[in-house]
Amino acid sequence: MKNEEFKLPHSHGETEIINEMENTLLKTGCFERVTDIFSQVSDPNRLKIFWLLCHYEECVINISAIMHMSSPAVSHHLKTLKSSGLITSRREGKEVYYKAADTPVCHMLLSATEELMEASCPIHGHDGKTSCTACPG
Repeated sequence: MKNEEFKLPHSHGETEIINEMENTLLKTGCFERVTDIFSQVSDPNRLKIFWLLCHYEECVINISAIMHMSSPAVSHHLKTLKSSGLITSRREGKEVYYKAADTPVCHMLLSATEELMEASCPIHGHDGKTSCTACPG
């Protein structure tokens, strides 16, 4: 519950800003949702699958081959991503195809992922030949 008389132990004259920050911090549901979104891609393989599905629609068998993972392992990650709303699926005959959901959250998450990859490994992939020593494999 917000205390109207909130004062910092050491006030530096920014009472209005601190009160705005306190109001935002009290909205725990917003922070929990953002934390949930980030936790969905906290596994490197799940992040790779999400990134792949942002660029291509693909079936489990092909995702497994691209990722060098078993189909059950890929299916587990797909189930997690789908339940969080980050990917969607469609059935065509017996085959199920997956792709990233067309939502603002997915677009921002993809953008953030690619920008973080660029910032954390600026050399990797620029000329197709140079590989970053910080990026194993």
